[in-house]
Amino acid sequence: MKRARIGVVGPCAAGKTTLIGNLKLHGIEARHIAQEHSYVADMWQRLTNPQVLIYLDISYPLTMKRRKIDWTLPEYEEQIYRLRHARQNASVYIQTDDLTPVEVLQKVLAFLETANLE
Repeated sequence: MKRARIGVVGPCAAGKTTLIGNLKLHGIEARHIAQEHSYVADMWQRLTNPQVLIYLDISYPLTMKRRKIDWTLPEYEEQIYRLRHARQNASVYIQTDDLTPVEVLQKVLAFLETANLE
């Protein structure tokens, strides 16, 4: 697999940091792009311009369970809104609600194996 610029985006508690750490254990560098905190819709492109953009998603109820985040549904929805451009342009989209970190990693590795990164 060619060494690619990989970016990871998604709402808080979707598993971005965990995935990046697990990819690193496999010798794959990926960068967290904090698009969920930016009002600039294409900030993910401006900061990293990744060849592969991984979008991890999570439902509002699970954000509350995973992180004990003290935020409201409208705050969560604002993050989803800020991520809309990244989601539309993602190379791969993974809903993490019912997946373990290992399953998320396996999905990403499988995608990277088949991706044409030339």
